[in-house]
Amino acid sequence: MRKLLIAKLVVGLSLVASTGAYAAGDVLAPKDVKWSFDGIFGTFDRASAQRGLQVYKDVCAGCHGLRLVSYRNIMDLGYTEDQVKAFAKEYEVQNAEPNDDGEMFNRPARPSDRFVSPFPNEQAARAGNNGAYPPDLSLITKARAHGPSYVYSVLTGYQKAPDGIEGQEDLSYNPYFPGNWIAMAAPLSDDAVEYGDGTKATIDQMAKDVTNFLSWAASPDLEKRKKTGLSVMMFLVVFTGLLIAVKKKVWASVH
Repeated sequence: MRKLLIAKLVVGLSLVASTGAYAAGDVLAPKDVKWSFDGIFGTFDRASAQRGLQVYKDVCAGCHGLRLVSYRNIMDLGYTEDQVKAFAKEYEVQNAEPNDDGEMFNRPARPSDRFVSPFPNEQAARAGNNGAYPPDLSLITKARAHGPSYVYSVLTGYQKAPDGIEGQEDLSYNPYFPGNWIAMAAPLSDDAVEYGDGTKATIDQMAKDVTNFLSWAASPDLEKRKKTGLSVMMFLVVFTGLLIAVKKKVWASVH
């Protein structure tokens, strides 16, 4: 009995110690942000998403890819076909087929091409980022719990480490990131981009805009799915009403 009590005490102390260690590096819950696309009637704020595309292009695209999105997809955000063609031509992609001499060659990107990744492969990405691998952002808002709010919180959550917590070389303190230390330095600073519509480019504004854009990129058919779901629900309500009316009529003469 005595050995059993000692064993339980040791286990209890171990749990307390491990809990304390975890709390020291605990992650904060994402900030509570209301997004225009939340709820069954929610839609994307296209003006914000367009600004977010600019933030991605000017700030994020140097390290993070968007390989699941084609240039032509951004027409859904309100861009014209000519604007998309001009946007795509800013990048080069390797042609799928060789030229007449059997050599592969690069050409200007077309609307049908996917967003060009900043690195040719993972090894090159790690070599250019001190061993860290910048994740592709195509599905980032789906790959994390509370995705949009998580992305926004990380982008706006950089701060000085609290007293008593030693810094880690080449890492930045961010309490919204698991483990609190992140390899990516704070990517946003006030006026890092110049918005064409005159919106003030604060850190908070840019974080919201790029989060809007990445949320659209992860679910470009979100609005269509919501409309389809609402149509189905309306049909089921009407159909149920008709069934009830028919039932009452059929059984009205039955006593």
